[in-house]
Amino acid sequence: MNIPRVQIPGLDGSHGAENTQNTETRDVNMDSGQGGKKTTLSAHQNLLLESPFLAERVAAFEKSGPRRIELPNENVEAFGFFLQFQYTRNYASPLANSSSGQEVVGEIDDSGEQLLKHARVYTLAEKLGIPALKTLAHSKIHRVSSTSHGEIAYARYVYTHTPADDVSIRKPVASFWALRSHVLRHEAEEAFRKLCLEVPEFCFDVLNTVLDHKEKRAQDKAESESAVKGSGRKRLRSGL
Repeated sequence: MNIPRVQIPGLDGSHGAENTQNTETRDVNMDSGQGGKKTTLSAHQNLLLESPFLAERVAAFEKSGPRRIELPNENVEAFGFFLQFQYTRNYASPLANSSSGQEVVGEIDDSGEQLLKHARVYTLAEKLGIPALKTLAHSKIHRVSSTSHGEIAYARYVYTHTPADDVSIRKPVASFWALRSHVLRHEAEEAFRKLCLEVPEFCFDVLNTVLDHKEKRAQDKAESESAVKGSGRKRLRSGL
């Protein structure tokens, strides 16, 4: 079977044969995906060594053997974005504004695919141990405007692909639905109900956030009323 090779946006392909004599700059091939979606990507070895996960696999290469890493469970697009980031310190799909390399801000993401694209990069960056890419992906997530259906798809991915203690990405999701679920759930009620039943951690976090907000409002109200009463007592004692 012929495995397609992908050119990564932002790379000019100049990292080829001229560098093959230098071990650190020799190309390493990576097979990402499975079956008909299996794709070969390549990059300089020294850029891969920034990832502890990939560095372990590079260290296992035999001196005269093939320089290839199998990554059957990785998303091809997300891994391509990782390689693009390693060369350019940014990533963007070919459909992004070609003059600036930036994603279109404010475009409505009906399906959630834009959110999922960045979420996949976020989880891949966590696995590879590239915190700068993780931070970049997280910032891109917050630039996407989505619909209720898109947000549900995104919430499902986050809660099924990140650890429970990753509050940096889970907390904003729970807060979003805690503040807007009374409106958004009517736009996608069945999908929202299904998500709550199938991913109870999401349901608990949303409910917990709602209760936290309610408790804080009650505390603020009590403090405000206490301050007003205290002010009244002072006026009475002063005879005013």
